[in-house]
Amino acid sequence: MNKLTAADTDTDGMRKRLGARERVRILFGDQLNLARGKYVPVSESEKGHARMCVGNFAVTYDKVLVAAPGGGLLDGLPDMEAVFDPVDLRPSWENDTQIVLADLRFKGEPFALCGRSALKRAIEGWRAIGLEPMVGIEMEAYIFQRGPDGGWVPYDTPGAFVYGTGPFSDPAGLIEDIWVCADECNLPIESMNAEYDAPQFELTLRFADALKAVDDAFLFRQMAREILYKRGYLLSFLPKPFADKAGSGLHFNISFNDANGNNIFANDAADGKPGDIMTGCIAGLLEHHQALAAIMAPLTNSYARLQPASLSGYWANWGFDHRAVTVRVSAESGKAARIEHRMADCASSPYFAVAAALQAALLGVSKGYALPPPETNDGLETINTDRHTPHSLGDALEALDADLALKAAVGATMIDNFIAIKREEINILEGKSVDEQIAYYLHFI
Repeated sequence: MNKLTAADTDTDGMRKRLGARERVRILFGDQLNLARGKYVPVSESEKGHARMCVGNFAVTYDKVLVAAPGGGLLDGLPDMEAVFDPVDLRPSWENDTQIVLADLRFKGEPFALCGRSALKRAIEGWRAIGLEPMVGIEMEAYIFQRGPDGGWVPYDTPGAFVYGTGPFSDPAGLIEDIWVCADECNLPIESMNAEYDAPQFELTLRFADALKAVDDAFLFRQMAREILYKRGYLLSFLPKPFADKAGSGLHFNISFNDANGNNIFANDAADGKPGDIMTGCIAGLLEHHQALAAIMAPLTNSYARLQPASLSGYWANWGFDHRAVTVRVSAESGKAARIEHRMADCASSPYFAVAAALQAALLGVSKGYALPPPETNDGLETINTDRHTPHSLGDALEALDADLALKAAVGATMIDNFIAIKREEINILEGKSVDEQIAYYLHFI
C-alpha cells in the first residue's frame, strides 16, 4: 500500500536501506482518549495478546501518578493484557504496519477500566431487548501550522467559509490527504467540509453498528492527526482553542435496528411524534444530562464551549430538526431516521462517551422517564428549560459522582477512576491562564 508521506526523512531512508520490517501496532483507547499500545512483529501478534501495565490508568496527560481506583498504583502497578483476534488486523496508515484494536483483561477477566468493553456491555444491554444500536459520528477540529517563531498558529485559509470545499478552504490539500489515507485504511467517510470558523473542519464517518462506528472514529482521529503532523500541521480537536471562534464538537447520531434490520425510528420524525423507544432514549439522555457532561466534555477547556446560545448541547432540551438543542430528532425518515446528541467534544473517549449515551438512553427506556415538551423557541434567547450542563469540569464531576444510576450502568470502578484522574487534572491547572490550559492539552487532543 502506498502511504502518504512528505519528503523522505532520515528514518524513511534507513528503512529503505535495511528493507521493510512488517509489524503490528496494537492499540487501545484509555479514558483520556489517548491511543496507547505497542508495536510487535507480525509473528508476535499471532499470540493474540500483549502485556501492558495497568498504570496507563493511573496517570494524567503529563504523567502525574494518581492513586485512582483500578489504576494499580498502590498495588505495585501490575500487568494487564491487551487481547485481540489476529484475524481482526486491519490496514494502517504507516508503512509495513497493520493495526489491531484490543480489549483489556486483568487476571483473566474483562478489565473494569476498558472503555471498549464498557461499550460492548452497553450494546449487549440493547441486544437483550432485541435491538442493535447503530451510530454515526461527526467530528469537528481546527488545523494549526507553524508560525514565524516556531509556535502553532491557525492554518492560513483566507477564503474559507462554512461548507467550503476546495483550495480556498484548504490551500495545502490536507483534507484530500486525510481522505486518501482513510480510503486506503478502510475508514468509511461520509463527508468532509470546512465548518463555521476558519480553519475549522467537519469530518463525518458513515453509520455502522455501534462498535464498528466507534472503532472507526477512534482510528480515524488518530490517523488524521498523525498524517498531518508528519506534514508539519497540527489537527486539534480541542473543544475551544480560540476564545473568538466557534467551539468544536463531537456529535453522535443514534438509531436502532430490529431483528430484521429495520430502523425502528423510521417513521418517528415523519409522524411528528416520537415512538416509545425514541421517547425513552431522549428522556434518558436529558435525565442524565449533567452527569453525561463530565464524560462527554472532560476538559477544563470544554466548559468554554458549553455556553448558552452556542448550539453546543448546553441546555437539557430536545426538538425536531432543531440545532439549538442537545438532542435533535433528524427530519429524515426511513433508514436515515435518527436522533443526534450534540453535547460531546472530541477530548472524550468515543468508547466511554457512546457507552454512557447508550446506557443513559436505555435507562430512559427501562425506567420510563417522562419526556419534557420539545423545544419550539429559538433555543438561543428563549429556551423552554432551566436545566443545563454544569459550568465547570469540577461541577460536572460532582454531578457524575452523584448520578448513581448512570454510574452503575456504565461501571462504578471506571467512573471512580475517571473522576480521580480528572480531579488531579483540575488541581494541576488551578490558577493557570486560558492560554496555559490550552498549551497543556494541545498536543494530546
